[in-house]
Amino acid sequence: MNTQKTIMRYIVPLLIAVAIGIGGFALGRSSGSHLQASGAVQESSLEETREILYWQAPMDPSEIYDEPGKSKMGMDLIPVYADEEESLSVSEGNLVTIDPATVQNMGIRTGQVHRMDFSRLIRTIGEVQYDEENLFQVNAKISGWIEKLHVNYVGEEVRAGQPLMDIYSPELVTTQEEYLLALKNAKKMKESSIQSVRDDAVRLLESARKRLEYWDIPSSEIERLSETGEVSKTIKLKAPSTGVVIEKHAIEGAYINAGMDLFKIADLRTVWVHASFYENEVPWINEGQPVRMELSYLPGKDYTGRVSYIYPYLREKARDVHVRLIFSNPDLDLKPGMYANVNLEGRVIEDALVVPSESVIRSGERTLVFVARGEGTFEPREIRLGEEGGPGNGYLRVLSGLSEDEEVVTSAQFMLDSESRLQEAIQKMLQERSGMQEDAEQSLEPESMPSPQDHSQMDHSQMDHSQMDHPMPDSSMVDSTTIKQEAPADSTMDHSHHHH
Repeated sequence: MNTQKTIMRYIVPLLIAVAIGIGGFALGRSSGSHLQASGAVQESSLEETREILYWQAPMDPSEIYDEPGKSKMGMDLIPVYADEEESLSVSEGNLVTIDPATVQNMGIRTGQVHRMDFSRLIRTIGEVQYDEENLFQVNAKISGWIEKLHVNYVGEEVRAGQPLMDIYSPELVTTQEEYLLALKNAKKMKESSIQSVRDDAVRLLESARKRLEYWDIPSSEIERLSETGEVSKTIKLKAPSTGVVIEKHAIEGAYINAGMDLFKIADLRTVWVHASFYENEVPWINEGQPVRMELSYLPGKDYTGRVSYIYPYLREKARDVHVRLIFSNPDLDLKPGMYANVNLEGRVIEDALVVPSESVIRSGERTLVFVARGEGTFEPREIRLGEEGGPGNGYLRVLSGLSEDEEVVTSAQFMLDSESRLQEAIQKMLQERSGMQEDAEQSLEPESMPSPQDHSQMDHSQMDHSQMDHPMPDSSMVDSTTIKQEAPADSTMDHSHHHH
């Protein structure tokens, strides 16, 4: 008995708690479903109060309808409400108006139209080459044998006047002996009393000397020959300039002919750099402009040069213009064949009206910007542009269409342009559709008919019915079983006065 009481003492509260819990859960579900139902009712009532302008295909905004249904792709049409349309509208003057919330969501930023000294930094690649004005070809003007070679390999540096080789030429020996005889004869004839003899001796001596000079025998060597009377077996061929031997065709002991190219020497203290520029960059370049250059293998070191020459033709395959730059190279850091990074600061256009490059929309036929008019209003405006340049090459020169201190859209302008074009197209479509509906309604209205006449007061006694056509219905076309006609008793007509 005590055990039963104990069990009952624990079971009863447990059952009460379970009952309370079940009741609370049921009540919660009931209240929750009631709240959901009330929210759905409020939402549906809100949608019912909103004005629907038209129905739109979800995949093609330009596909619009007057009533709900399916799009061409078989998708459910979505409604476009009037309050949504007000967030972006296009007025008759092509002004685009956007509410502040949409402006913030689109991330629209603006920049200012201003004036500046306008230039352009042009970057390109150049190739270091020899200065063609300081290339020297060394050859002999006399035939003979190379007796001694003083320069033995390509790349060897030489100084101006340094001996390159010794040439033995029997013809040269004979000419030196003839010169000594002419010199001796001139001295002897100098004391002659006959003037013509003295003149002939002088002319002979000058002719022998000229022959030696034409063979590039230096004057100092001729003077030594005159003073000592000793004929030199060989002649030294010397370097015409300081530089580096870049070609060598001479071999010691070889026989050479007059005019044969033996050495080619390049003075590398100045070098040319050939750079290519695109057609639209050429107007920024003038001869004499300063230019900077740096090498990839010597980072951080700049070289300063100038524009030496702009070639007067366009290379057809590359569609670029060749420009020659000249640089001083005292340390011989610039070696022909190297590639270098070239930076050229173009000519300066003073007080130019410029606009940020990112604000411009190029459609092919027109160039547009969106001018911010304030309070969410933007005006698409067509402009004419000039050169591109400025800091970071991020500006365009404005030739016409904008004024100083105007604000232009620099971001999201493509979205603004597409939205404005879409809204403008939809408005035109709606206007055309409404105009077509008005025309259809007017065409369906009945034409003005004369008012029916009242025959009750007409006098039929004076009317001639002989010419009147009273067509009778075909009896075959009338079903007597379905049509019953009863003449009222009091509606009999007196035709005694009618004239048939």
